[in-house]
Amino acid sequence: MEWHDIAKRIKAGEGRRTEFKCDLGDFSGIGRAICAFANAEGGLIVLGVDDVGTIVGVREDPDTAQERLTSFLHSGCSAPIPARCGRYSAPNGWVHWIEVPRQRGFEPIHYRGRVWIRRERSSVEPSPTELQELYNTFGFVLTEEQIIPAARIEDIDLGEFRSFLCAQGLDMEEEPQLAIADDLRNRRILAEFDGVLHPTLYGLMAFGKEPQAHPQTTSFFVQCAAYSGEDRASDVILVGEGKGRLDEQIHRSVGWVRSLGWTEHYHNLVRQDAPLVPEKALREAIVNAVVHRDYAITGSRVLLEVFSDRIDVTSPGTLPNQMRVENVRSGGNPRSRNELMTNAILVARLMEQRGRGWPVMRRAMREFNATEPKIEQDEGGKFVRVTFRRKNPSR
Repeated sequence: MEWHDIAKRIKAGEGRRTEFKCDLGDFSGIGRAICAFANAEGGLIVLGVDDVGTIVGVREDPDTAQERLTSFLHSGCSAPIPARCGRYSAPNGWVHWIEVPRQRGFEPIHYRGRVWIRRERSSVEPSPTELQELYNTFGFVLTEEQIIPAARIEDIDLGEFRSFLCAQGLDMEEEPQLAIADDLRNRRILAEFDGVLHPTLYGLMAFGKEPQAHPQTTSFFVQCAAYSGEDRASDVILVGEGKGRLDEQIHRSVGWVRSLGWTEHYHNLVRQDAPLVPEKALREAIVNAVVHRDYAITGSRVLLEVFSDRIDVTSPGTLPNQMRVENVRSGGNPRSRNELMTNAILVARLMEQRGRGWPVMRRAMREFNATEPKIEQDEGGKFVRVTFRRKNPSR
């Protein structure tokens, strides 16, 4: 920016993207503002101007002030800030400014061990919800092609990868063969960061040896719980976890429900056993929850909950790509949030042909107990839930 641009900002006053400081001081106020602007949309810090927009000038030698600012931008926060600095000799003294760009990286900027955000004209610490959203905006926005910095190529199960290729009919003996690292990178299982190959989220979740063993991925599994009553206030009967790769999560979660046993009822004098809900319908719901969940929402698990009257499968995130509940119910064109993961599950033959999931669940439930599965979306709480009514739950 040039001085005439800065003068216009001064005249407009402080706001969400502009802050005034009388001087450099101990950098505490400047550090919070830099951190907050970097974690938001960027902003401008003008030094030598008071809160009401009067130029008071920075008394410090201008060269010394610039050197201190440059040094602070390099080492004062948790990562160097690529800001631009400028200065101007106004009638009332020197005015310095810092143009702070939006931070691009794997996590938000910290100042003195704390994260700061911009709220109107103030730099403040975020609420838990704001902090989660902030992490989602930066390096913890775990789209399926996001690099997982803590993971290495050794964390990929090459046997699973080769099985995946074979399942697609690819000849693993045909020459020439690519180097394994190149093959993994070409298939977006690995990606390069800072000169080193790391697994992507897709690579870990589809082919990882221990997908939940890394800081960013610890919550990406199915949490299972069975209750004695109709809500979470009831006693917990049994808990479990469906961890591992995507296919393992599906198998283990379905197996956990199977381990709860069968319901019994009598038709005339003949005892008839029935599952809690049709396994085919349950599998479809779990597949969709695991594959289509919003991996940008960290700290949340897929929930598989068994109550006395129903089974709920809850997936973090809203429906992908602006789909609505009505689209799902009508069997509209499918839209995948995570295309690579979806393809891996299709290759593993754990998913029906795309677009058939809801019709399959409806038919299975109608034949089972003449009920309809229920789907609901909570845009505020950011989850999608599918509910199956159990057969004769009171018996």
